[in-house]
Amino acid sequence: MPPGSRTRLCHRLRTHPGGQGTRRSMSERDFITLVDGAHQLVRAPIVLVWDRLNTHVSRRMRDFVAEREWLTVFLLPAYSPELNPVEWVWAHVKRRLAVMALDRLEALVRNCLKCLQYRPHILDGFIAGTGLTLDAPASP
Repeated sequence: MPPGSRTRLCHRLRTHPGGQGTRRSMSERDFITLVDGAHQLVRAPIVLVWDRLNTHVSRRMRDFVAEREWLTVFLLPAYSPELNPVEWVWAHVKRRLAVMALDRLEALVRNCLKCLQYRPHILDGFIAGTGLTLDAPASP
């Protein structure tokens, strides 16, 4: 983020049909679509901080990153949720969820994430909670 700009949350909620043998997580293609969509939205270079999920470090994803000059990726150390602001986002969203019918859950999650998009001070707090600073220069 350039100094003085507000923190932004780009998200894409996907629901997966239940059933044995169906994927229950985002695929590499889903992540590629999300990152490309975020780039189209912000129209600026993106620095992406990823955990070491297998789909984040696969050969296909390394090729994807290499093909996009506007994308820089830093990997978090192995198992370091305290450094991952996304963990703070989901903790915040989960606090607002109550036991409810599944058909309402998706709408509530979408609403919570949309509300966070307009609260950069909360997003800044999630980043601050990692101990990382917003104005620290990126290191290679």
